[in-house]
Amino acid sequence: MTALETPLQIGGIEVPNRLYRAPVLECAGNGAAAVDTLIDELEPTAASGVGLLFQGASIVTDRGGCAAPNMTRVHDPAFVERLERLTGTIHDHGGRIFLQLAHGGLRSMATWHAEYRETHPDQRQLAVSRPPWQLRALDRLGLISLQPDVLSTNEVWELAEQFGRCAGYAVDAGYDGIHLSAANMSLIQQFLSPFYNHRSDEFRDGVRFLEAIHDAVREHAGDVPLVTKVPAETAAPSFVRRHLTRRDGVAIATRAAAIGYDGLVPVEVSPFWDMSIVRGAFPDRAWDASDLQDDYAAVFGSRLRARAVQLLNRLQARRFGRDPGWNADFCRAVSERVDVPVLLEGGLRTRTDCDRYLGATGPTAADAVGMARPFYAEPRLGARLLDGADALCESCNNCTVPQVTGEPGRCRTPAIVREQARLRRDGAYERTK
Repeated sequence: MTALETPLQIGGIEVPNRLYRAPVLECAGNGAAAVDTLIDELEPTAASGVGLLFQGASIVTDRGGCAAPNMTRVHDPAFVERLERLTGTIHDHGGRIFLQLAHGGLRSMATWHAEYRETHPDQRQLAVSRPPWQLRALDRLGLISLQPDVLSTNEVWELAEQFGRCAGYAVDAGYDGIHLSAANMSLIQQFLSPFYNHRSDEFRDGVRFLEAIHDAVREHAGDVPLVTKVPAETAAPSFVRRHLTRRDGVAIATRAAAIGYDGLVPVEVSPFWDMSIVRGAFPDRAWDASDLQDDYAAVFGSRLRARAVQLLNRLQARRFGRDPGWNADFCRAVSERVDVPVLLEGGLRTRTDCDRYLGATGPTAADAVGMARPFYAEPRLGARLLDGADALCESCNNCTVPQVTGEPGRCRTPAIVREQARLRRDGAYERTK
């Protein structure tokens, strides 16, 4: 039996408990206030007792690759050096912090963000292969814009090396580990997925890219703990015939552990950036917000197109209902095959579910449990969870949609905001253990 409060070893470091903050957008960018924004976002979580924080997807290149506005880039060692203030703050509270490294590939803003394309007309997307016909059809209809640069073999090796260099910068700045964004339509997932990867070189086997990144991280950052998401594209739409099955995902996880990855985060997703990532209710409050209508029109190209995206969002919300711990079965299957920690996230909201999936009250699914959106509503949520309470988050998703306009992640449900304020006044977020 494993309790939430039990320490966990990941690679060469000990994490003080089994609760982690999963990666989400901090919307910090790279400006003068970036480090302060990250500290404001992440310090309350560490102060509340959460053992491990994954700083959200940070882009390894100097241009392109951002899947949403205000993402942070970590290609510049001078900027990353400034993040020592963040890592030191997390360590002062006894927490550990890993940096998630990412690149969006075909998910980049140049594909889908109309306003961004207007200001970056020459920007192209890095691509694993020629984009699938489904995306090319959307391009011909004018719903997205594809200008793919298919990576040569040498360019793939150089990109893996860039991941390694950024890992080295992070370790120098005090980060405890590295996390790879290999799901949610990231470029790494595109290498792993048969939907995207039709290469004829050695990287037709997408795990070779994971191996190349691993080797580059080891060269530049030594034996720093290295964790990766592992996708299974079980949420693929019916028109996608070639995709990663759960069996494929288990095989990828097994090989990643053999390569030397120190932790795995199995997630069941789609080949696309859709509501399989943030399952739950349709975010009607966010879509109807009067102050965001002009911004939505600018992002998607017109009010009509914004309404079309809203309709698609509504249809997907019906398909992807929230099932707490929806990745649990995948995690169990991976846990049976590997000897490294397996981390579970996806829809967890209660202490009961955390205990159950850690094996305290049911079959063990994972070695650690994580939450993401609930920390938008309760930055100091860890104190209440570790004290036996549940998260307030109702998975309404009203925090997520406005982020396409550059809005920061925050809870937009008045009842939740009021209850969080009441709990704060009552001292519920003060650590008691």
